[in-house]
Amino acid sequence: MSRHSKWSKVKQFKGAIDAKRSASFTKLAREIVVATREKGADPEMNPRLRVAIGRAREASMPKENIERAIARGAGTGEEGQIDSLMYEAYAPGGTALVIECLTDNRNRAASEVKHVLSKHGGTFASSGAVTYLFDHVGMVRVPNGLPSDRRDEMELLLIDAGASNIEETDEGVEIVSLPTELAKVGDAASKLGLVADTVELQWVPKILVETNEEVGTHVAELIELLEENDDVSRVFSNLA
Repeated sequence: MSRHSKWSKVKQFKGAIDAKRSASFTKLAREIVVATREKGADPEMNPRLRVAIGRAREASMPKENIERAIARGAGTGEEGQIDSLMYEAYAPGGTALVIECLTDNRNRAASEVKHVLSKHGGTFASSGAVTYLFDHVGMVRVPNGLPSDRRDEMELLLIDAGASNIEETDEGVEIVSLPTELAKVGDAASKLGLVADTVELQWVPKILVETNEEVGTHVAELIELLEENDDVSRVFSNLA
């Protein structure tokens, strides 16, 4: 969901989605697994893992669950492989969805995503039919922003590390990079003492699609239902 939603009811749904996203231990554990697999099991050297562990702790996830997820990502756990999947879809009103999954069962994930889409007016799209509407970027978000007395200095250091855009939003400062530069930018932000609540790859819509309130609410409900599924990690939309 875009933070630029036009109607209050749609915004309320976004808030509910954000709350539920952080509530599932299964989702949190899978994020830890993938973050560990990407750049190692040391949170001090892995910004994405550090953020994932922080989210897990905020949700009161038991310490042993966190440690087990790290072990699984490092290849020392006994549980099965976690796969990262992506589906492209159309929602009502001509809006586009990019659905990311972290799952230990590819067939189950595909079946359940398809079921939710078909019941609520959505359809799968062919590969590339939706993603061209988005920019795939690295995103580091610092909710407390950059200190005013060091802002210029920090921005230059972040740009040197690979940041392509630094922007203030209602949610803090967003530091955008190419996907390949995300780890370097996350490391640079950490070394500058910045505390990020997001270090991840995102799909950012190039153009937002406006609909009426009824359709917008329907799309928001569809996204909420998708993100209630434990296999679905995130859903990106170009809904205005």
